[in-house]
Amino acid sequence: MDLSLESALAAASGTANQPGSIAGRPMSEWNAAYTRAEGYFLALRVRNRMLTGRLVMDVLGRAVRRAPNEPDRSATELVAEEMDRTITEWFGQILEQPPTGADQMLSTRGRLALLLTDMPGRWQDQLLQPGPWPAEFVRAMRETYLRAGPDFQLARMEPRQLDLGAIATLTKISRLPYFKMVGVWIIFALLLALLFLITH
Repeated sequence: MDLSLESALAAASGTANQPGSIAGRPMSEWNAAYTRAEGYFLALRVRNRMLTGRLVMDVLGRAVRRAPNEPDRSATELVAEEMDRTITEWFGQILEQPPTGADQMLSTRGRLALLLTDMPGRWQDQLLQPGPWPAEFVRAMRETYLRAGPDFQLARMEPRQLDLGAIATLTKISRLPYFKMVGVWIIFALLLALLFLITH
């Protein structure tokens, strides 16, 4: 796999590469980026290994072409950006929503629509494919996207005080009853010791 990955990425870079590196980055970095991209598609429930491999290589190819112009960025960063950009543009085409910088929810709601329409189970081969797409798939995606939109919002969890119940109440009670109880047990122990001394 490393050899085929290396040759495919070297071809995508279009520049002369040092042995064991592509676009100025070591192959280990590209392998890590490959694994991250593969995990992304697996999270979208793409189970077809051939399709996953092709999609990952497309994304890596775009990242390799960008890499020489952005030497301070890691391969994983470039691949993550390319994945998000590619899938957001694809959602924009299907859902007829322009992917603007202000609308960060297109990618999130699009992924939610994918899962709600069971796209991985029914139309897995359509993922990131150019149109035209099956009418049923487009209709299901658009209906689910609209249904998921108005109620879907990011929530922030605020820290709340813990309710400790009876334990908190016990700590607020006066310590006098505890001193009485300890005193009773001490007297009881002394009586037992005195009884023992008398009988022996």
